[in-house]
Amino acid sequence: MDIRTIGVVGAGTMGNGIAQVFAQAGFTVRLVDVAQPMLDRARASIEKSLAKLVERGRLSAADRDASFSRIDCATKVDALGDADYVVEAIVENAEAKRGLFTSLDALTEPHTILASNTSSISITVLGAATKRPDRVLGMHFMNPVPLMSLVELIRGHATSDATMQTAAELCARLGKTGVEAADYPGFIANRVLMPMLNEAFYAVMEGVGTPDAIDTVMKLGMNHPMGPLTLADFIGLDVCLAVLTVLHEGLGDPKYRPCPLLRRMVAAGQLGRKSGRGFYVYA
Repeated sequence: MDIRTIGVVGAGTMGNGIAQVFAQAGFTVRLVDVAQPMLDRARASIEKSLAKLVERGRLSAADRDASFSRIDCATKVDALGDADYVVEAIVENAEAKRGLFTSLDALTEPHTILASNTSSISITVLGAATKRPDRVLGMHFMNPVPLMSLVELIRGHATSDATMQTAAELCARLGKTGVEAADYPGFIANRVLMPMLNEAFYAVMEGVGTPDAIDTVMKLGMNHPMGPLTLADFIGLDVCLAVLTVLHEGLGDPKYRPCPLLRRMVAAGQLGRKSGRGFYVYA
C-alpha cells in the first residue's frame, strides 16, 4: 500500500511526538486537535525536539527544516479526508475513542487504515465502531516517541494480515521496532509494567519507603534506568489510573486494583509532571 499522508488526531505529548517521527521519515503529516492552543504548543514542542536532535548531531539543520515543513495543523478532522493512514492519540477513554473512530470511518477513504495509540483499550471494540474492522489496529508508541524505538502493534479480532504488515513496514520506515501483541487488556507493555507501578504506589501508601527510597532501590538494585514512581509521574498518574482500571475490569485480578493513594492523588489534580506535582514536585 502506498502511504504518503499521515493523519494524527490529538496534539498532546504522544500525538506531537508521533507527528514528528512521521514527518522526519518523509511523510506529509496533518495534526488535528479541537483546541488551537494545543496545536500551538505541539508545534513549539516539535520545533524544540527537532532542535535538540540537531544539537546532538542526530539530524541536519536542513532535515530539521524539511521535517517541520511537512506538518500541517487543523482543528477539524475534516482535514483528514484524504489521509492514507490515521493514528488516534486522544484521551485514554473508550467511549471517546469509539466516537472518533466512527467519525473517521465515515470521513476517510475506504482504503485508509485507522490506528489507535491506546495503551490498554480493546482494538476489537474500536474496530467494531467502524465498517472496516479489518483496517483497524493498535499502534502503541512509547514516550518520548522520538527517542523510544518500540511500537506495540495490536491485532484486533478482525484486523487483517495486510493491515498488520503495513503497520510493521511503517515502523521500519520510522526506524522503530514493531512487536505484535494480542488484544488483551494492557497488551504486553502495560500488562507487565502497571502491576509493578501499582505495587510501588501501595508501598508508598503503606509507609514501606519514601518515593525516593523506592526509586533508588529499583534503580541501583534492579538496574532500572528510572524508578517506578518517577516513571509514573512521567507517564501521568491519570493515565496510570485509566490503564489500571481497564486491566482490573478486563481481567478481574486483584493485583490490578488501582491503589487508593493513586485515586486520591488523581482526584486532587496531582497528575505528575504535567501538573507540576505527583510523587515529586516539578518546577
